[in-house]
Amino acid sequence: MSNMRILLNDKTIERLSTPYHGRYIVRDTDLKGFFLMVGTRKKTFMIQADLRKRGKRVSTVRLALGDTRALSTRAARSLAKEYLAQISRGVHPKENERPTKASTAAGVDPVSGEVSTSITLKEAWARYRLAMERKKRSDRTIESYRDHVERIFVGWLDTTLRVLGEEPGLVAAKHDEVGKLHGPYIANGSMRTLRAIYNHARKIHRYLPSDNPVDSVDWNYEKRRNSGMGLSDLEKWFLQAAQLDNPLRREFHLFTLLSACRPAALKAVKITDLDLRRRTLHIPRPKGGADRAFDIPLSRQMIKCLIRAIRFGRQMYPYEAETWLFPADSATGHLVEHKEDRRVLSKWGNDLRQTYRTIATPAGVSELDARMLMNHSVPGVNAGYITRHKLLEDHLRVQQQAISDTMFAALGGLLQTNRKIQGWLQFGRSSV
Repeated sequence: MSNMRILLNDKTIERLSTPYHGRYIVRDTDLKGFFLMVGTRKKTFMIQADLRKRGKRVSTVRLALGDTRALSTRAARSLAKEYLAQISRGVHPKENERPTKASTAAGVDPVSGEVSTSITLKEAWARYRLAMERKKRSDRTIESYRDHVERIFVGWLDTTLRVLGEEPGLVAAKHDEVGKLHGPYIANGSMRTLRAIYNHARKIHRYLPSDNPVDSVDWNYEKRRNSGMGLSDLEKWFLQAAQLDNPLRREFHLFTLLSACRPAALKAVKITDLDLRRRTLHIPRPKGGADRAFDIPLSRQMIKCLIRAIRFGRQMYPYEAETWLFPADSATGHLVEHKEDRRVLSKWGNDLRQTYRTIATPAGVSELDARMLMNHSVPGVNAGYITRHKLLEDHLRVQQQAISDTMFAALGGLLQTNRKIQGWLQFGRSSV
């Protein structure tokens, strides 16, 4: 196929056909020296220009800017203008990256087209994942990082970190692309993952640029969700929860409200983690991993909730209930999915954690006590001097009881007038 000339943009590039063999060039009509190399496997942005010294041509510089799967046309054009401007001034854009014999065996980077021995993103991720496992990071955290690397950055797995470090425009363009495809929160989150991997790799690979390429990103605005309920909203929520068909899920949501425990951690709690003598529930793997394990002090309402859950579990899933506090007919044997139709139950999950934190204030619980009950880190230099388990048996349990009492007081006369609420919350009268 003969060479072509068109105005390069994302739409025109997408329409270009792939040759059965060989490759062909598509030159940009707007920027001289900027073109696209179309091959059987990929389409690569390129530049070409004569490098001159004192008016005489020294050599022809031809460089790959990046694959169209990893770089938008807009970002490639911007990078091309920068490189072509350097060449016009007699400066090779990658003067300091001339390949050596040692690097020749390493192969060609799929994005830059340059020969390099730099560590790839795939290799850096493997090392960082091992470091996370050694630090006992939670499975959920590791899975989140893995998803970013192997799904969002799948086209960059064989790309060297050196290329990304020296061409931060690629990273900025990728952030924009991910934001359009997956939304602003995923775009920001994936970039935080890349930033962490790069920083970790540079501890050993000191040749990497000291400036993290993620610093080039213009972060998307992230609005903190404010979906918690106030005291006036609880009556409606309890009426909705009382209508749920599955009584075990109903108790799960209630305990999430009363404890502010993260759903992912609560699902994996075992019967053996409940200590009725000490009136505590042990959370072995909260957010942050096993090192953040803690005990939740139980109020009277929380104990009744868990006893109902145990009874329902034994009736509905007798085999799984021998192990799990919230059993289910699942591969794991415990509750896996906690989400409800918002039209059936308006608030669940993190909404209930926010509600707990909101109601702690009218319950008279201090900021410090609320953070400790929710297993949040305590800010300030005095945090290291607070021994949580010493406060657990008396002080924190009193604060927990105050929050539960305040929530139930918001029900008003429902406990006396509504049969659904009575059958659910009055101990010993619930039925499946």
